[in-house]
Amino acid sequence: MSLPRYLGRKAAWYLGALLVAILLNFLLPRLIPGNPVDTIVSSLSRGGVEGSQLHAIHAHYVHEFGLDKPLWQQFLVYLGHLAHGDLGVSFAQSPATVQGLIGQALPWSIALQLPAIVIGWLVGNVLGALAAYRGGWFDRGAFLGSLFTSSMPYYCVAILLLYLLAVVIPVLPPSGGYSFGNAPELSAAFVSDALTHYWLPFLSLVIVFVGGQAVGMRSMAVYELGSDYVNYDRGLGLRDRTIIRYIFRNAMLPQVTGLALSIGTLVGGALITEIVFSYPGVGTLLFTAISQNDYPVVTGLTLLIAVAVLVANFCVEIAYGIIDPRIRASSRGER
Repeated sequence: MSLPRYLGRKAAWYLGALLVAILLNFLLPRLIPGNPVDTIVSSLSRGGVEGSQLHAIHAHYVHEFGLDKPLWQQFLVYLGHLAHGDLGVSFAQSPATVQGLIGQALPWSIALQLPAIVIGWLVGNVLGALAAYRGGWFDRGAFLGSLFTSSMPYYCVAILLLYLLAVVIPVLPPSGGYSFGNAPELSAAFVSDALTHYWLPFLSLVIVFVGGQAVGMRSMAVYELGSDYVNYDRGLGLRDRTIIRYIFRNAMLPQVTGLALSIGTLVGGALITEIVFSYPGVGTLLFTAISQNDYPVVTGLTLLIAVAVLVANFCVEIAYGIIDPRIRASSRGER
């Protein structure tokens, strides 16, 4: 299959997947029991607002948010706004826009997860490669430790770190992105305060990521060490340094793919960690929006996560198709 045809076929598949994702993103939040307007009005009733006023407010919000229209009309309105890049207005935090709320939360998630992914990837691959090359007690210790940490759900690591470093030995703040009473600003005092709140969620992510990468890299390196070309190179008298460079270059290919996919999914990759630490990122925003039946925010966030995952997978498939023609041939059933 020619490269342009392969690219066109993949683009059509991913475009279809995006349309399905848009449809599901619209429908699924509306399947959550309850009504967002009921939630808003019930909170007002606790403030002493009278019944007639509550009915008027309820009718106003239902009309304002378009919830009095049939579902298919709401979907068409949603598509029209989406075509203009408008994700709508938050029901619970009106008149705040969904883009504005995501714009406030997204930098926190990226600042937390991108360094964790990159540092975890580098440290994990070096550790796995050293374990495979050196063998012996170092290999056994590194492998068992990596297997243990990678097998633990990252939110369990988060809870353990929270208990150890914020309760038993209270050296780090237990929650939040910055101290109560502060406001985000570009100042040395705020950055220092934010960094003290940063370490616990960062460590809970990077420990698990290092373990997963080390296990994967060790397995690939051990496989390459026993390959025929390695024995052939040794028979030719090549130096160990040259052979090791070949081994780890081949073993790195799947790891690079994993790195690309991890970066593509970083927007929604640590939702529970952010919730555990009340970190002001996308995870906390999504959790709050779900609890308030805030359809526009839930839809906007899940669409953002779906698009990031689809783009990451599309880029990886295109890269594979360019690097290896056999993948293009196999996609059409050729051998």
